[in-house]
Amino acid sequence: MHNVTPLLARKNNSDQDERAWSFPGGVIGFVSYWCALAIPFLLYGSNTLFFLLYTWPFFLALLPVAVLIGIAFCLLLRGQIIWTLLLTLVTVVCLFWLLFSWLTGW
Repeated sequence: MHNVTPLLARKNNSDQDERAWSFPGGVIGFVSYWCALAIPFLLYGSNTLFFLLYTWPFFLALLPVAVLIGIAFCLLLRGQIIWTLLLTLVTVVCLFWLLFSWLTGW
């Protein structure tokens, strides 16, 4: 018979529940997406709606990307919400404006 200690008998301190930071990061990414979507409406007014009428699939594709960026930043920064919010917002707005300027031909 092998000299094996069952896993249930071992009590490690590393078995503590670690906080999962994916949900707050996803929420921050989702909110950042809607903030980035509101910026063209604030700058160009209701004419942006006609532009988005034909290009909505491109901008809709940025939604899961924004959520994943929020989750990634939140996990990399170990749940520091303020830094996650700032970095996610800046990154998503830059991606949104990059797509917006590419589609408008600026």
